[in-house]
Amino acid sequence: QGERVRRIRDLARVIARDVVRADPATADRAAELAKADLTTGMVGEFPELQGVMGRYYALHDGEPPEVADAIRDHYAPRGPHEAPPSAPVSVAVALADKLDQLAGFFIVGEKPTGSGDPYGLRRAALGVIRIIQEGHYRRPIRQLVLPALRGYETPWGNNELDALCDFLIDRLRVMLRAGGKRHDVMAAVFQAGADYDLVQLIERTDAVTELLASDVGANLLAAYRRACNILAIEDRKDGPHAGQPDPTLLRVAEERELQIALVRCRQDVDRFWPAQNYAGAMSALAKLRAPLDAFFTHVTVNAPEPELRRNRLALLANVRDLMHQVADFSQIEG
Repeated sequence: QGERVRRIRDLARVIARDVVRADPATADRAAELAKADLTTGMVGEFPELQGVMGRYYALHDGEPPEVADAIRDHYAPRGPHEAPPSAPVSVAVALADKLDQLAGFFIVGEKPTGSGDPYGLRRAALGVIRIIQEGHYRRPIRQLVLPALRGYETPWGNNELDALCDFLIDRLRVMLRAGGKRHDVMAAVFQAGADYDLVQLIERTDAVTELLASDVGANLLAAYRRACNILAIEDRKDGPHAGQPDPTLLRVAEERELQIALVRCRQDVDRFWPAQNYAGAMSALAKLRAPLDAFFTHVTVNAPEPELRRNRLALLANVRDLMHQVADFSQIEG
């Protein structure tokens, strides 16, 4: 338990400094005392009072309120109906406790299998996710997992790092699915550059869901699929069609209008995406719907002139690739 507390202290200081902007020294003190009440007769007789009694003992001994509260709150959330901690010091210690637990078991290969989870790792992972989600802590999950793994002297490598990150992402999928999110939308979002920033993945899932729920989004998806079907057939004949379309070969008004809309959309996406304005990026994509419809109505993609055909296929490839920057829409069903 002493070794565990030393690891949690180190990790809580890192999280306090880099994630929640709390005082590292205060987080260190709270982590140092977090497990102290486990040695008492009261908690030995009534285990459900762990943390609760620690808070009373800390206040009795003159510890600051934020330290005492963190001792009580670092076990939270214990289940779906308990709120996660919100005070910065409490968050730092709670995340450190759960990430240390996950890292230790993954290093020795004790991962949940099937319905068996004797060490409560799924609950710990959901606790990490809920704390990050409700606190809106925008931090790639690898930046949290790495210092947790480094706290152990037992050798570990990229396999353990990847497995733990994948486990947390899988728990996020389960949580979102239980909240009514579509599995195909999550597949589309998580495929498109999933960087393990949990808050971003949640917000991107919400933005794609909102887009697809609208008539514009549904029609845009239909036009995207038509473009992808054409490209799949023609790519098998000639190889991938890539590169920028030649403006001098845009002979029909509708293909020129699509190119103009595509340039504007790319500019908007490049502006909204780094700012994490995912709703803005979806709104920009929605503006492609009308010019895409007009393109397919008035433009013959497989023109008899080879140079026009290649140019029009390149234009469609640009539309597909831009949409894939936002989400892998090929994963969307229906």
